Amino acid sequence: MPTTNAAPTKTVDAVKPCLLIVDDDPLISESLAFVLAADFKVEVAESRSEAIALLKSGRFRPALALIDLGLPPLPDLPTEGFKLVGDLLSWSPDIRILVLSGQNEESNARRARALGAAELVPKPCEPSHLRRLLLSALAGKDVADATENDDRQQGLIGDSLPMRKLKNQIDLYASSVFPALIEGESGSGKERVAKALHDLSPRARLPFLALNCAAISANLVEPTLFGYAKGSFTGAAAAKSGYFEDASEGTLFLDEIGELPLELQPKLLRVLENGEFQRVGETQSRQAHARIVAATNRDLKAEVKAGRFRADLYHRLSVFSILVPPLRDCGDDKLKLMDHYRAQYAAKYAPKYAPTYTSVHSNAKAMQPFNLDLEARQAWLQYGFPGNVRELKNIVIRLTAKFSGYTVSPADLLQEFEPEADAMLRAQQTMPMAPQAATGESRLPSWLDARADIEKNANFDLGTKLREIELQYIDAAIAVAEGNMSHAARILGVSRSTLYSRIEALKH
Repeated sequence: MPTTNAAPTKTVDAVKPCLLIVDDDPLISESLAFVLAADFKVEVAESRSEAIALLKSGRFRPALALIDLGLPPLPDLPTEGFKLVGDLLSWSPDIRILVLSGQNEESNARRARALGAAELVPKPCEPSHLRRLLLSALAGKDVADATENDDRQQGLIGDSLPMRKLKNQIDLYASSVFPALIEGESGSGKERVAKALHDLSPRARLPFLALNCAAISANLVEPTLFGYAKGSFTGAAAAKSGYFEDASEGTLFLDEIGELPLELQPKLLRVLENGEFQRVGETQSRQAHARIVAATNRDLKAEVKAGRFRADLYHRLSVFSILVPPLRDCGDDKLKLMDHYRAQYAAKYAPKYAPTYTSVHSNAKAMQPFNLDLEARQAWLQYGFPGNVRELKNIVIRLTAKFSGYTVSPADLLQEFEPEADAMLRAQQTMPMAPQAATGESRLPSWLDARADIEKNANFDLGTKLREIELQYIDAAIAVAEGNMSHAARILGVSRSTLYSRIEALKH
């Protein structure tokens, strides 16, 4: 008799979805396990370490997880619960996670979703409602939408490995009061990351102020940051507060911090060290309470070595360092971003009076998203997007305007790419068997290239060749700097006067 009873039970359990419940309150976990046992094969853990050990054992592979945020050894904080969300998704990216917690603050819900949880369900929760949520999550309903909606609110779209790492860092550092330094290439979305740090922190309802240090004149940076007293300089007709005061206890984002004048850096350092600052023209000390988040697309360590940035300020700003990945490293996220922005811009730029307009102009049509054919999608994935997300958005805007409702071919798409990348993709399409030539990149010649150049050129002149290479790099730096000679000089690691001298010398 026991044998005949055991077989059906095992068969029934085998078809039930596996559910992991993690809660340090035995009364809650055991009650939920009993109630949900009719629909799920349930295992219970009391801590993050116990849950991880269960997963590593290999005897239980949950499709769903229902976890508490407040877990040992810090049951009064959500830290362990947030870490467990990341652990579960690292173990299985497809697992569906619901967070069941008494810590139901809105910021916790946003952080849980940002990490990849389906939903945060506040305690107490009716078992029947919880069962419906779990079954809905298992079926994939609402989970992807909830996660993506949260991603879009934060401006962080994508689930590639670099993006997951970035989101985990944001979640880890969001609640801290210490400064954070965001590093990344131009156009990669550093301000979006700063805003996410703010929105996922307890300061979410407080001010978020952003100042681009490269966008204002050097002599205006100090009064803009710290404020000024009436009559402190020509034009100061009334006293005015600065960004530090206006940010209150919120977040102050200093973009392009590498452009901050060297003489002003000690004053910022003082604020970071003890919170004190003075308005221009005042002797009274004021106290700053905002969290400082800075960003740069320059290598600040190199700037420190070159004497253009204070080492002590760098160390104070980089208590937490966050690296925003370039878009070229994010794989299929390029398509996810395209899908998001083409739908957004098609809706945003649809003619407001489309019905009236189309009734008069029979050939007119409402703005619709464009499509890419298979080859164009491959070209999109192969393109490096040197301008990162900013460049991608601009390309999407142009394609929406030109090809609304139509399918874009590779030839049409290549016209929107940078010339070098255009040449590279064309070479890849026409010369698949020549990988070195297919790159189409302008690089220093290899030893074999140099030898071939010397052998075929009886009048080879090393000075001429070096001048050609130097001129190529100078031209490239000026193009990257969009004609700004000071910026081009910094890129090349020389002074502006040296750059002009070298250009003059190369002309002769």
